[in-house]
Amino acid sequence: MELKSERLILSEFTKKDASFFYELANDPDFIKYIGDRDVNSVLDAEKYIADNIIPSYTLHGFGFYCVRLKENGALIGMCGLIKRDWMDYIEIGFAFLSQYRGKGYAIEASIVTKEYAKGKLEIPALAAITDVNNEKSGNLLNRLGLEFARLINYPGDNKECRLYLEKN
Repeated sequence: MELKSERLILSEFTKKDASFFYELANDPDFIKYIGDRDVNSVLDAEKYIADNIIPSYTLHGFGFYCVRLKENGALIGMCGLIKRDWMDYIEIGFAFLSQYRGKGYAIEASIVTKEYAKGKLEIPALAAITDVNNEKSGNLLNRLGLEFARLINYPGDNKECRLYLEKN
C-alpha cells in the first residue's frame, strides 16, 4: 500500500525501517507526548515494528505508515490509523522527527491518510487521542476536522488524555 501527496509518500513499515523508528521513538517529544516504547536499540525497533506495527495491516487492513519525502526518499515521520482494543473508535495518529516539524508535513500526511480512511476503507468517523499538554497536535487535529470531546484515561498507567472526535 502506498499513499502519495504533493510532497510525501506514505508506505507500510518493514523491518528495514528499524533505524528510523529507533530514532523517532527516542525523540524527546515522542517520549513526552506519546510514550516510552522501550526501544533502546535498532534490534528493539525491529522487534517493535514486527510485533506492534506490521500485524495491524493484516488484522485491520490499515496501520501506521512511514512518511518519506518524495524529493529524496528521506524518512521523516509516521502517520496512520490505529484500532486499540480499549477504544470504540479508529484513531488517526502521527509523529515526526523534530527537524521536519513546522513545515506542514504532518497535516499533509494526515489529510491523505484521512482521505484513504474515508474513501478506500470507508471508515465513517475518525478519532484521536493526545497528551493533555500537546497543544500542537490538538491544533493539527482541529485543522483536520476533529474537535476535543472529553478527557479519558489511558488504561494501565492512569494517564489522562484528550479525546478528539470528527465534527459532524
